[in-house]
Amino acid sequence: MVQITASMVKELRVKTDAPMMECKKALTEAEGDMARAEEILRVKLGNKASKAASRITAEGLVAVHISDDGRRGALVEVNCETDFVAKNDDFIGFVNALAALVAEENPADVAALNALAMGEGTVESTRAALVGKVGENMSIRRFERFETAQQLASYVHGGRIGVLVDYSGSEETGKDVAMHIAATRPRALDADGISAEEIAVERSVAEQKAAEPDKSGKQKPAELIARIVEGTVQKFLKEVTLLSQPFVKNDKQTVAQMLKERDARVQRFALFVVGEGIERRSEDFAAEVAAAAGTQS
Repeated sequence: MVQITASMVKELRVKTDAPMMECKKALTEAEGDMARAEEILRVKLGNKASKAASRITAEGLVAVHISDDGRRGALVEVNCETDFVAKNDDFIGFVNALAALVAEENPADVAALNALAMGEGTVESTRAALVGKVGENMSIRRFERFETAQQLASYVHGGRIGVLVDYSGSEETGKDVAMHIAATRPRALDADGISAEEIAVERSVAEQKAAEPDKSGKQKPAELIARIVEGTVQKFLKEVTLLSQPFVKNDKQTVAQMLKERDARVQRFALFVVGEGIERRSEDFAAEVAAAAGTQS
């Protein structure tokens, strides 16, 4: 029998926001399989157990830079330890400079970005000097760069949500799409951008829920279960794909319909939310976890 440790329970808790005892029970039933335990919680608790993407658990900033011709742009996320440093002018200047550098130099990855020239040294030496100045660690987490024959639009909300959109159409349309993405946080442009693995998980959860007896204790017919499952999967895809979502400024039409009406098109987009998926270090569930798991990590 797999031993369920406090650290395992804590990890599942952070991923799902489900109660500690429910996390322990799910892990026990799943024999320690984290993905299966998360699925069990979703079947049992519904969307309450699927909050990983909405947990903003680290500090830092996102910044966007678009070239003067509107065809090269970059979105960058840099993390720090506290909100105090995230508001520091030197830190803000560093993040903005990184976005411009990525847009112009097109580094292959964060390691390549760190090696680029900045000021009198490199990006890495500049970062290290800034760490020494503010007395707090910081790290370049990720970036996305677009170069297009169309045009780019961007939107940054409070320095914590950043969007970059590759599109054709009016400037107003680009701004509207970028703000919509920041508000609704789609996972992909359309269903083709959702992985087969994600769809399989949604289908599995839907099948398990649909297979449960109705209020009278009767099992549903197989044909009904199949229709329920397919409907649930399609609903999921509409909710998480940009073109299928109701447009935030007019929920009577989808984003795809809005774009068609305006003779516009979205090619791709990037969305960063500061700290998405990173556990805040100050959140210490240790005592609660240990009590629930009945063990020490």
